[in-house]
Amino acid sequence: MKILRKIIQIDEELCDGCGQCVPACDEGAIQVIDGKARVVAEKYCDGLGACLGDCPQGAISIVERMADDFDPEAVEEYLKNRDPGSSPPAETLACGCPSTQMQTFNECGCSNSETGTGPAPVSRLGHWPIQIRLIPAHAPFLQNADILILADCAAVAYAGLHQDLLKDRVVMMGCPKFDDLPDYEERFTEIFSKNEINSVTVVLMEVPCCSGLPTAVKNALARAGKNPPLKETVLNLKGTPLS
Repeated sequence: MKILRKIIQIDEELCDGCGQCVPACDEGAIQVIDGKARVVAEKYCDGLGACLGDCPQGAISIVERMADDFDPEAVEEYLKNRDPGSSPPAETLACGCPSTQMQTFNECGCSNSETGTGPAPVSRLGHWPIQIRLIPAHAPFLQNADILILADCAAVAYAGLHQDLLKDRVVMMGCPKFDDLPDYEERFTEIFSKNEINSVTVVLMEVPCCSGLPTAVKNALARAGKNPPLKETVLNLKGTPLS
């Protein structure tokens, strides 16, 4: 049934298909289709505008018009059917990066491609996406997770990343220098509030621009009222752990 209510509106001329608005919508109402962000169905949009601040082009606004009434039960069913293994792959971004498609992976050993014998190194990554700004709070792999929050330079510096840190952990990676730390804190707070978290490990470099990352995590845990085991590891510029 259509009623007069508030709902988001996307200006296709301004939208560049970056997809940053997609994970901001917990209801999954927005997807990138044919290179543009679009509302999948009016009944999935609650009209609160949580996605507004995530559009770098200012293409999203809230309008009041006749639209299908918001249906939380339909949203729940829709999100359930979009879980990995329950639905076809989601639309990828215009750039070709499947950053809006939540996936979980099983580890597998493969033969060495050069010699044809012996196991090749195994990736311990168990999910997608991995960027802090792209992981939605309702991602199924967050529930009862051991979370690894990783400054992205640390991923390059630490040689034993997959063997020592990634196994059985949900990784959330970002750059505390170039990204927005207050935004990180908001996202962490939402994730910690909506999920049971087993533990949190923060890995960063011994450079000043990384120092705000553990603070954002601690503040978010306090705001969410959660107190899981928290470990902080600092690497020097050669990737050696200092603490």
